[in-house]
Amino acid sequence: MTEAVPLPTIDGPAATKPAILELEREAFAAWLAERRQPPMRAKQIRRWLLQARATRFDEMTDLPLGLRQELAGHFRPFSTTIDRHQRSSDDTHKLAVRLQDNKLVESVLIQDDGRATACVSTQVGCAMGCVFCASGLNGVERNLTVAEIVEQLVHLRNLTHRDDDGRKPMDRADRLTHIVVMGMGEPLANLDNLIEALAIAGDPNGLNIGQRHITISTVGLPAKMKRLAEVDKQYHLAVSLHAPNDELRSRIVPTNEKTGLGDILAAADEYFEKTGRQVTYEYVVLGQLNDRPEHARQLAGLLRGRKAHVNLIPWNDVRGLPFFSPDEDDLRGFIDTVRKAGISVKVRKRKGADIDAACGQLRRNMQQEQTRQTPRPLTTEH
Repeated sequence: MTEAVPLPTIDGPAATKPAILELEREAFAAWLAERRQPPMRAKQIRRWLLQARATRFDEMTDLPLGLRQELAGHFRPFSTTIDRHQRSSDDTHKLAVRLQDNKLVESVLIQDDGRATACVSTQVGCAMGCVFCASGLNGVERNLTVAEIVEQLVHLRNLTHRDDDGRKPMDRADRLTHIVVMGMGEPLANLDNLIEALAIAGDPNGLNIGQRHITISTVGLPAKMKRLAEVDKQYHLAVSLHAPNDELRSRIVPTNEKTGLGDILAAADEYFEKTGRQVTYEYVVLGQLNDRPEHARQLAGLLRGRKAHVNLIPWNDVRGLPFFSPDEDDLRGFIDTVRKAGISVKVRKRKGADIDAACGQLRRNMQQEQTRQTPRPLTTEH
């Protein structure tokens, strides 16, 4: 059963106040100093938000009451609010997160086998134009800020919890264990803000998530892939391939016309050489389009000899798009062909199907609802 969970939103004057995670640390330290508060207060406040799950200043009980009141008068805990929260029968949670300029992005919490994985967005919309994806149907509007990326993680982390008796369920984590940057947008198109957000996520005083538990997905921007390799972190790189030849990939992923598989694979090889981290190749399987036996043979030839893993993702239906999921026999044949070439491959488990957990669907549905509910302006005929 799908459960929709109502949550409060910020309205009125509070919506114009700056949020704590948006503040420059030096400026906030100066604000505290003006009130004769010790520098440690800034660390305490961030700890409450990033580690102790506080969502209001009055919950920060080791701060003086007067400071809590001043904080509430000048700031917001977060710049974003949860506009809609859906919970799947498999305990996948999907959030529509409203940004301070009233735009929406999506975030997902996937819980399975003792892991709690946060899937977050990096842009409002997407400019890559992948034909099967709901995220980019209206293009890209803007990059997310560092705070907007981190706050998605915090909102999702706050959904992991212990039972009422205080014990952790055996099959559930009570903290985020993994991050996948596979939500709305092209992560490498917002690389600077993403790197800073992931630094906060990995900080022991932040969310304390190890680099090897973070996966960054890209449609394949060779220059940015090389720059990510230079950052010298142990992040896992996932390249959204979706086709084994340039002609078909350019039909499915239009940006391929400017890059090409050769440059993308060369950049992925360089990432592996510099980081030692195996590259994953994501492949959304579209029935009768990219799942033919010749496609499997071409994919095997493309990746043979590389330290690579393939994630096959049967397409999630998106209303209004002319694609369909692959036939089970076709999918099994595809897997067998790739495996016989000595390439690691698996089918990604489908989670949250009953809440439209595929990226962009909830936002699109909400935008359509808003359009239907908005009254048409009156016109006067002359």
